[in-house]
Amino acid sequence: MAFFHHICIMEKYMLPCMNKWLFGIDCPGCGLQRSIALLLDGEFVRAFKMFPAIYSMLFLFLFIGLHLVDKSRNYQKIVIAAAILNGAIMIISYIYKITL
Repeated sequence: MAFFHHICIMEKYMLPCMNKWLFGIDCPGCGLQRSIALLLDGEFVRAFKMFPAIYSMLFLFLFIGLHLVDKSRNYQKIVIAAAILNGAIMIISYIYKITL
């Protein structure tokens, strides 16, 4: 039941999708905010179903943070690979979503 608690609180602050509002179709980032709320609630499978790139995005942000903080190591190749992986997952899941 905690899911509804996080969603209700966060829903007041969620940004609307301008693409959906203007054109009536989802954008590749639709579902990200709700997916984060689901993660905060421990609903890991539902978070993935809402926005399939959530875990690759977390991985990407983790290594971007490490790249900014830990100057003794070079995380550039990992960051680039994670960004490409994240973009590919977003594009594939978006195409899958709009064709159904």
